[in-house]
Amino acid sequence: RHWNVEKSFPSMPVINRGFGGSEISDSIFFADRIIIKHQPRTIVFYAGDNDLARGKSSQQVVADYQAFVKKIHASLPKSKIVFVAIKPSIARWKLIESIRQANKQIQQITMTDPLQVFLDVDTPMIGAGGKPKPELFVKDGLHLNVAGYKLWNSLLIPILNSSK
Repeated sequence: RHWNVEKSFPSMPVINRGFGGSEISDSIFFADRIIIKHQPRTIVFYAGDNDLARGKSSQQVVADYQAFVKKIHASLPKSKIVFVAIKPSIARWKLIESIRQANKQIQQITMTDPLQVFLDVDTPMIGAGGKPKPELFVKDGLHLNVAGYKLWNSLLIPILNSSK
């Protein structure tokens, strides 16, 4: 929702379909309307953060991600899905174990399918002392600021360029 993808990826045809407060189940429910009708070759998918914050287990997040992939590939069998890892944040640091557990399981799933890619944002977002870098977040400690999105862009652009 806050990621200015048109500005971040000016040479690529992108459509931002993010919406605030969403969970993976929302993306599944609205997939026909927000994703499939656009017939994308590549889907950059960031979700799971709100799911865990609202009490879903890491296992449920993984199961929901698998259901999302199944829904997408039923209609778009050649579309690549880039899963942007659930980010570590200052505001939700208490969830870091669940975040990393879900990320690890999803990464393992993506490694078995050439149409799925796992983008690790956790490692580059961690600073000294093993905590999230505060300079990547707005005041709430949850949402990314311009520097945070620049970091994500730098990690994502090589993946998108290889998908052309």
